[in-house]
Order: sequence, then structure tokens, then C-alpha cells
Amino acid sequence: MKRNQYGMPLMGLGTFDRTGSAGIDAILTALEIGYRHIDTAQTYDTERECGEALRRSGLKREDVFVTTKISTENFGPGMLVPSLRQSLDRLGLDQVDLTLLHWPSPKNKVALSTYVEQIAEAHAAGLTRMIGVSNFTRLLLAEAQSMLGGLRIVNNQFECHPYLQNRILADYCRENGISVTCYLPIARGKLAGDPVLEPLAAEKNCTVEQLALAWSMAKGHAVIPASGKPERLKSNFAAQAVTLSDEDMATIARVDCGRRYIDFDWAPDWD
Repeated sequence: MKRNQYGMPLMGLGTFDRTGSAGIDAILTALEIGYRHIDTAQTYDTERECGEALRRSGLKREDVFVTTKISTENFGPGMLVPSLRQSLDRLGLDQVDLTLLHWPSPKNKVALSTYVEQIAEAHAAGLTRMIGVSNFTRLLLAEAQSMLGGLRIVNNQFECHPYLQNRILADYCRENGISVTCYLPIARGKLAGDPVLEPLAAEKNCTVEQLALAWSMAKGHAVIPASGKPERLKSNFAAQAVTLSDEDMATIARVDCGRRYIDFDWAPDWD
């Protein structure tokens, strides 16, 4: 299994909407298939399910990379660290591998320094091995890193798939030693039937979804596709076996059309 420079497996499992007993079953199935990277968040309300699946799996804690994200509702003074302790309680863990700031504070309701300083406190307290961000632009990344000093932002999670390749931001992250995690890596299933991707997938004897996942991982990005279906979990995991040439990568680059599927009126001014 390929990992990035910070030890994060490139193939991960998104757990949005994996709630209740069905959610636990799906996460456990993924772990049995071989997934070793689980991505959750306070706003997903799946931390308990992730923790329960981890316990039932019988895997050693150090064998599974766990990421959670801090809700913007917990950015206020004195709120972030207690909220992460609650996340750890729900997960049944003493520490997560990576904690991300889920979004920049909507419309800058909370000053950047307020929550950046608190995530540094969480790291200093040993609640998380590493820290990162999600949905941060180049400007916000630079500002946050300057506040953190020697404590490195190791990851930026943002929407990235063949239809939204986010090259400017991805290049910035690479140049600054920030790993990338792609959410919605298969573009909500909208790639099926694409006149460029379908023939290439057929040539590679894979699905367009597997092609998209392989494309991101070939760039060194982590991917966190989400599914509750065992057959889809297996199919996504199998994307690790798809190899792409430079010519293949150039072909996929042609379909970039800037199509963003997650956006809000309070989102940052995207790069």
C-alpha cells in the first residue's frame, strides 16, 4: 500500500453518512478488505462508528491511520481542544494521527489566529500526532503556517477529481511540503460516460471511477471515496492496481473543466 511522506496511506475510506449499525458494518468491511486509512469528522457524526469498527476489527492501533476534522462551530476561544477530546472519547482513542481544521471560519466569524493557535495547543497536548487543514486556499495556508512557526501543516484536504484538478493549489501544496487528500475523488459518480475517460478506462480494463482514483494516487495524493456497498468498497480499493503512463495522465488532464460539486456562499475565495 502506497503512503505519502507523512505515512498516510493513499487509499483511504471516507465515512460521511456511514452512521448507525450499517455504518459500522461498512467501515468494518473496508478494514477487512484492507483499508488502513479512515477519514471522519465531527460534523459527519461517524466518529463513534469508526471507533467501534476499529475495535471489532482486532487491528493494532498503529496499523490504521485515523483522521478527524474540527467543526467550525468549535473554533471559538477555548473550544477546540475540548471538542477534540470529545472526538477521541467517541473514537475510543488516546490520539488521532491527523486533525484537520474542516473549513476556514465562515465569513471570518472567528479570527484565523484563534483556531490555528488552538490546534497547535491540541498537538502540544498529544491529542493528535499531526495537524492539517481542509478547504484552505494558498493565502490561508501561508497565513496559518506563519502563525504555527515550526509546527508543520502536513495536509490540505480539498475537492479534487478529473473534472476539478485544482492544479494551482495542488502545486502550491507540493512545493511547500503539504500533502494533499482529495475528497469527492470520483466526482460524485458523474464521470461515467465521459467520452475521454471511458475509452481510457476500457483500455486499462478498469472503471472510470478506478481510473479517477488511480489518477489522484499517481500524483501522490490520498483519496477518500465513501461507500456503504461491499462491492464498491472492493472496487475502489482495487484502483491501487491501476497503473497510468505519462500519456495517460496527459489524457486525463484534458477533461479538467473546473466543475466544483461542493461550494457554499461562505466558502473562501477559491484559488
